[in-house]
Amino acid sequence: MSIQMLSLLADAGFETAYMVLAALSIGTLLGAPLGVLLATSGRGELFPLPAFNRVVGALVNATRSIPFIILAVAIIPFTRLVAGTSIGTSAAIVPLTVAATPFIARIIEGAVRGVDAGLIEAAQAMGAKPLQIVFKVLLPEALPAIVLGLTLTTVLLIGYSAMVGAVGGGGLGDLGIRYGYQRFRPDVMASVVVVLIAVVQLIQTAGDRLARRLNKRVR
Repeated sequence: MSIQMLSLLADAGFETAYMVLAALSIGTLLGAPLGVLLATSGRGELFPLPAFNRVVGALVNATRSIPFIILAVAIIPFTRLVAGTSIGTSAAIVPLTVAATPFIARIIEGAVRGVDAGLIEAAQAMGAKPLQIVFKVLLPEALPAIVLGLTLTTVLLIGYSAMVGAVGGGGLGDLGIRYGYQRFRPDVMASVVVVLIAVVQLIQTAGDRLARRLNKRVR
């Protein structure tokens, strides 16, 4: 492979990393509090808001049910409003974030609900307030599951970032389509696939190891 193609791969890899990390960061900032609220706002829970829980839960489910490529096209006006354009790497962050936020919210909800109810009851018996229970009991205990969930989200976003290449989003997906598919270069397509597989393997391995280190039950 030529030096020029290696340079293109490096640039596309940087664009993919930029999109994924930005969408993951913003999606976590939005989705984490939403997930905690979904896990603690049911009837009889720490912050009982059953109506809120039902409405937000339905919205989260509705957003998650839309295939990503359709979502990316459907929210083009919103993408233009936020990013000033609907094409390019920065614009691609908008649909990626919209897709990641409800996914992360459900992951956080599941991780928090997986915490032993006995720990919550013990904290309440000692006089802990709801916010103290969230930050000192629920989140620390759920951290290994959250790390695994965010690892899964990162892998999912890498796949989504390849899809946005089909609509001018940049990154490895765009490189594969423009140089590999449209110019009939199977070597370029194969290189993009190999890079994506290697990155996913590294991320999954790192996430698994970090989750094991954080899991107090396996020490």
